[in-house]
Amino acid sequence: MKKFLLVFAVLLAFGSSAWAQIDNPVKWSYASKKTGDKDAVVFLKATIQKGWHIYSQTEQGGPAKSSFTFSKSKDYTPVGKIVEPKPLSRYEQAFSMNIGYFETAVVFQQKIKLGTAKSPAVKGTLGYIACNDHKCNPPEEVEFNIPISN
Repeated sequence: MKKFLLVFAVLLAFGSSAWAQIDNPVKWSYASKKTGDKDAVVFLKATIQKGWHIYSQTEQGGPAKSSFTFSKSKDYTPVGKIVEPKPLSRYEQAFSMNIGYFETAVVFQQKIKLGTAKSPAVKGTLGYIACNDHKCNPPEEVEFNIPISN
């Protein structure tokens, strides 16, 4: 019985350490720039590990697209849609369609109309899925809080 418990404990230790080693190939960073007295732009940058990619926010019917949700606030209002650079594109057999994606890094930009707050911060969540040629991680959702700098 002691031998069984020892083997079980060892397997449990190795199993939990393997479970904890989930790849996290995307790092997000944020910045802002005032473009006028009541106008600003926020930047949401994904830095992507070599061999991985995330998908464009414009994908229709394919993998989980990148998404951005801004919290409602009287301190700011998003103006128009979030802008992304032109994605790379390739045919993906799994979806039987061309898919837009980004490798290495991508910067998404959102114009903002500012309210009367002296130190506004743009808040919300972004969603994405990171994939490589062998697997996709589960979809991620990340909260952001971007102070508007002068």
